[in-house]
Amino acid sequence: MLTKLSSNHSRLNTLTIAQLSDSHLFANRNGRHHQANVYENLKHVLSAIKAQPLIDAIVFTGDLTQDHTEASYQLFVNAFEACEINVPVYYVSGNHDEPSLLNQYLSKAPFCQHKVIENNYWQVLLIESKSDTPAGIITNGECEQAAKVINSAKSQLLLTHHHAVDAGFFIDQHGLINKNEFHQWVSKFPSIKALGCGHIHQALILPVQLAGRSVNLYTCPATSIQFDMNSSKPAPNGQPPGYQVFTLTSSGELTRKVFYVDYNEKK
Repeated sequence: MLTKLSSNHSRLNTLTIAQLSDSHLFANRNGRHHQANVYENLKHVLSAIKAQPLIDAIVFTGDLTQDHTEASYQLFVNAFEACEINVPVYYVSGNHDEPSLLNQYLSKAPFCQHKVIENNYWQVLLIESKSDTPAGIITNGECEQAAKVINSAKSQLLLTHHHAVDAGFFIDQHGLINKNEFHQWVSKFPSIKALGCGHIHQALILPVQLAGRSVNLYTCPATSIQFDMNSSKPAPNGQPPGYQVFTLTSSGELTRKVFYVDYNEKK
């Protein structure tokens, strides 16, 4: 269900959203995903976001857990508490996540279960894409709910977990299954200016061809590991954990910056 919520943190005519994704946590805070201490990675990314000036909200685009334990969800909450995050934090489910556990553990401030962030000029819509498989599906019902809240007088940024266009490496086998149908739906709304996603553990800009126009898909680096795009299976490429920041202006312009957080982890 999409619920309309106005941001109380907007400054002037600009909305600034930090996106992070794919923490892949374990029950144990020393758990490692492809040799990376993913809990420490997450905390360092959160600390970097905390240090950013004028962040209005944070959006987490899924894959909180790697081992599917309830303790990993609690560890995610603990990381936000440890880093004293006090701006609103929104989220969507990843293919590894259980939505009911996300809603259970991410139920108190700073976490928000609304699916729209907006000011006078922009709407950021969170679209669920989790299916029963690692690949994604955006259902007709999800699109219908989004359509009800889209204000054509504003611009929209849509954020999902799964990628809506192929990225060109192994992760595409777990991409959005109904890409064409989703593209057709997006084409109905000229006010949709851009898409963003997690899932692919890379920071890319991928054009999405729509009927009569194209929009960019901005993919978010992971807080866990960045995938090696030359590998045929999941493997790290050596880049540090990262996140991205969208700046949305009153003139309808969108800028995106990617940040990597390089720190010396004690092995």
